[in-house]
Amino acid sequence: MKNFKLTIAYDGADFHGWQTQPGRPTIQGALTEIAERLVGARTVVQGAGRTDAGVHALGQVANFRADTRLDPPELQRAFNALLPDAIRVVHAEETQPRFHARWDAMAKTYQYRIFRGRVMSPFDRRYALHYPFPLDERKMMEAARLFEGEHDFTSFAASAGAEADEREINPQREVFRSELIRRAVPAFRAAEAVAARDVDEHEEELVYLVRGKSFLRHMVRKLAGTLLDVGRGRLTIEDIVELFRVHDRSRSGPTVPAQGLALVSVEYSEPWRIEPR
Repeated sequence: MKNFKLTIAYDGADFHGWQTQPGRPTIQGALTEIAERLVGARTVVQGAGRTDAGVHALGQVANFRADTRLDPPELQRAFNALLPDAIRVVHAEETQPRFHARWDAMAKTYQYRIFRGRVMSPFDRRYALHYPFPLDERKMMEAARLFEGEHDFTSFAASAGAEADEREINPQREVFRSELIRRAVPAFRAAEAVAARDVDEHEEELVYLVRGKSFLRHMVRKLAGTLLDVGRGRLTIEDIVELFRVHDRSRSGPTVPAQGLALVSVEYSEPWRIEPR
């Protein structure tokens, strides 16, 4: 029995998240269906993180076990020939039998993109939030650092649903890095404006980067929404400190739309790779 580790990129806009759901297109559902076709047996592709509907991934990690003669390069080619164009296996390797993509993950990095230009390219609308209005970006950058460390993030997560479920979830999480950066992106311009050299060739966007071992439901999107509220002047630095104390999600920022969020990478501490035979 082999254990395969897959690194996967996907455009999540047309999927109902990672986790398999009956009658709905999901990333896990598509991967599991193809895996079973390739190995001729029942299996489940287990992911490192359960991304929500509309959320993307640059470096999601998954694993599955199968008794097959296929080697990792053959599996990768076969997956990519059969998967929808919105999902790609960017790397495949055989790992140690005990490796599990979710339980062995040591850290995950997410990014949330906020486009700041006046006119957003229609080709970016699925991958960033457009917010061209005034923001105090310096305050937002200062506030982002407050999320670093070990905290109770109850105020910065969506409800888990049933009251019993709420009680079972530990809201304590450790964030290793929380940073808001500004970066230049190619500008979208009409052909006439480009030809006339009438405008700059670049626009600006804000990117919220957060790295931690695990996150609560909608936590990254709530953190990004809270930073936006700081930039708008609706929340202060002092309010962020208070939110850690009061455990009241209604007082933090909104859960921003899913399209700006992407799982960038997943980290592991063990050398799981098996050398080719």
